[in-house]
Amino acid sequence: MHTIVTDIATNEASRYLQQLCKHFGHRFDATFTPTEGRVPFPTGVCTLQAGANVLALRLDAESEAEAERLSGVVINHLQRFAFRAPLVVPGWRAA
Repeated sequence: MHTIVTDIATNEASRYLQQLCKHFGHRFDATFTPTEGRVPFPTGVCTLQAGANVLALRLDAESEAEAERLSGVVINHLQRFAFRAPLVVPGWRAA
């Protein structure tokens, strides 16, 4: 397993967590509450935690290449949901 994490500053962490999980839930068995989410992709798992001012993302993937691919997918969707107030997404780091 290859694990990477990032923390995104936002006042809308819970809303974005729920939007991402609902969106991916159309294809995968995503589960979520207002503060925690889990999306099981075929080649990895994304877990999300919403704090007051931060959305924490963790990706556990089969390989480094797959972690990079999935991180792009997750961030791409997140950026689409945040189009009114674009997010600054720091780089992912190994966990």
